[in-house]
Amino acid sequence: MSAVYSQLSIEERRRIERWRYAKVPVREMARVLKRSKATIHREIKRNYFSDPCLPKCDGYYG
Repeated sequence: MSAVYSQLSIEERRRIERWRYAKVPVREMARVLKRSKATIHREIKRNYFSDPCLPKCDGYYG
């Protein structure tokens, strides 16, 4: 039997974005969202923007 995974909703991504700016630990985000810490880390890594020409825009965008 294969496992069933659900994608993060847009609301969950917005919450992660707000929490990142508030410096909430990933462990706490995962606990509140009832998701794995790895899921949160992967989400942040996938949607992190970094550009040397626009350093003020660096960050996670949900």
